[in-house]
Amino acid sequence: MKKITIAIDGYSSCGKSTLAKALAVKLKYKYVDTGAMYRCTTLHLMRCNIIKHNEPINHLDVINELDNIHITFKYNAALQFSEVYLNNENVEKEIRQMAVSENVSKVSAIKEVRHKMIVLQKQMGKNKGIVMEGRDIGTVVFPDADLKLFMTADIEVRVKRRYDELLSKGTHITYDEVKKNLVERDYDDTHRKENPLIKANDAIILDNSDLNPQQQLDFVLRLIEDLKLISEE
Repeated sequence: MKKITIAIDGYSSCGKSTLAKALAVKLKYKYVDTGAMYRCTTLHLMRCNIIKHNEPINHLDVINELDNIHITFKYNAALQFSEVYLNNENVEKEIRQMAVSENVSKVSAIKEVRHKMIVLQKQMGKNKGIVMEGRDIGTVVFPDADLKLFMTADIEVRVKRRYDELLSKGTHITYDEVKKNLVERDYDDTHRKENPLIKANDAIILDNSDLNPQQQLDFVLRLIEDLKLISEE
């Protein structure tokens, strides 16, 4: 069976991970959440006190610490997706906290950070059979991906999804705080100098404001079938 590369880009909290995980399970592909890699880096820098509350980030300190950051993914059979590990520690839950979310866009804008992550990402997908999601997958990491999707959703829909997710995990936060964070991340992601979030020219837009997870999965599976991207060799 021919294997393909699927690149999924889009805004925060628009369902990229949900779709990517479901596709990976359905196709029996590897799944990589590149956002988790930047979150791991951010978490490590916070632990090292390189990132301090309301203080500018010293880029030289970040660069000097990069060699001490080791990120891997390990498959969790029970969850049916790969969880992210920072220096052999499972940090899948910790990296989703608001404190990390508030700093990750600034870290991901640093040239040397992006270079390191992109090298790792390219290695992960060199043999295809992968679903990778992030913000520059179809434009930078895999510009020749067989299928490129650009996901978006109404801002209020995205805020409610993120707010509900955080509440379910016991995080005490207001709706307005979540909205402020998402709006700021959208701006940072689309305006950063290094590989900003943009739609690849050949990417297919998927607005899932009114779609549930099964509907968006069915949409992409139909795309793959219609485009005849996977066929018997």
